[in-house]
Amino acid sequence: MRILLLLLALVGLNVEARELPVVKPEREGFSAERLERLSDFMDGRVEDGTMVGGLGMIARNGRVVYLDTYGEADREAGKAMTEDALFRIYSMTKPITGVAVLMLYEEGKFFLNDPVARYLPELADLEVALSTADGQTGIVSDGTTSRTIGEGDAEKAGETKKPRRQPTIRDLLTHTAGMTYGVFGNTEVDQAYRKAQILNPEHGMGEFVTRLGKIPLQYEPGTKWHYSVSVDVQGALVEAVSGMSFGEFLRTRIFDPLDMPDTFFTVPEAKRERLAQMYAPIGTSGRGFFAEATAEGLEPANPAVSARYLGEGVFESGGGGLVSSARDYMRFAQMLLNGGELDGARILSPKTVELMTENHLGDIPMGFGRRGVGFGLGVAVVEDTGETGEIGSAGEFNWGGAAGTTFWVDPEENLIGLWMVQSLPHRTRLRSEFKVLTYQALVD
Repeated sequence: MRILLLLLALVGLNVEARELPVVKPEREGFSAERLERLSDFMDGRVEDGTMVGGLGMIARNGRVVYLDTYGEADREAGKAMTEDALFRIYSMTKPITGVAVLMLYEEGKFFLNDPVARYLPELADLEVALSTADGQTGIVSDGTTSRTIGEGDAEKAGETKKPRRQPTIRDLLTHTAGMTYGVFGNTEVDQAYRKAQILNPEHGMGEFVTRLGKIPLQYEPGTKWHYSVSVDVQGALVEAVSGMSFGEFLRTRIFDPLDMPDTFFTVPEAKRERLAQMYAPIGTSGRGFFAEATAEGLEPANPAVSARYLGEGVFESGGGGLVSSARDYMRFAQMLLNGGELDGARILSPKTVELMTENHLGDIPMGFGRRGVGFGLGVAVVEDTGETGEIGSAGEFNWGGAAGTTFWVDPEENLIGLWMVQSLPHRTRLRSEFKVLTYQALVD
């Protein structure tokens, strides 16, 4: 009964908005009883302090079979989590940015194997740092091999060489461009990123690209998967090629056609009450992504975390800057599952979605220690569930966000799972638990 009432509430969010049909779970092969197991489990995670609040949503065959909220959107204000809550989705912005790039690719604006510098001259003639010594790990890597730091490495500090080739647009889409984030290591290049404040929200897109163009690559393009600012470069590419600001392109070409009114870089004043509070493990807020908690539980995060979403910044980050609702993001995911179309709005062709969601890494292993998983043009792609060791289907594509959010699309089962929560740095297994509990309820 609880799930049914919440599903009916979804229909009533906006009578003028287009909605995915809402049906009883059994109609699409789900057990309502087993879905209650999912809800009970997540309620328990609220009670034991793992999360303050969250939201789960599942659709199959284009129909919503599950929507539930757990706990509170703002514990200190006594605000319950609601189905129309707004969430900072961080890196779940990346697949949206990838779609924007592929839309322009379909229009003949560029080829994916074109050098990035053809369209962003600030990134011309990038070189590769010779010294990639990491002070934290004691390892040197040239992108193809790794070895223990030797005496000669100190002499290479500040030295560079010409790469075998320049980064391409496809490299940007696959995180193989030779760039980094500056936070996952302490190499000379990482240090340069931090010094340049590459992703400072006060910088405009032009300043971001200019600063990036003055820093060498960390490794040879096309030789290694390394999570990076390459998706933010994609946003700059969209601006350069389309002649529109990145945010305006997303709004007019993706969000408006797909009826996604609650997805934006800056939360409008009238909708700020719906933005869920960000939490942090006690003692970590403001101390960096890898800070250790000083006690059990969660506390409100430093308000600076939300400043960029409230208009206190100008950088429209294609890698992690969007706020969205569960309803909106489900519509985006359903468009992909449908082969690029939803409710008559054609965003991509089926063949382009097919290209986007196949592995482009070849023999290059994906990072984060993920086995059985490759990477497409903006999304991870499951190739072998026997290798991943987790429930799901080969051919699934997915990605998540730094605050714990995640989505996955399973074409084999015609299924979409969406999980929303807000804690940063995120230290739980909630998104994986949500996925397991989704599939255990799929019985037909």
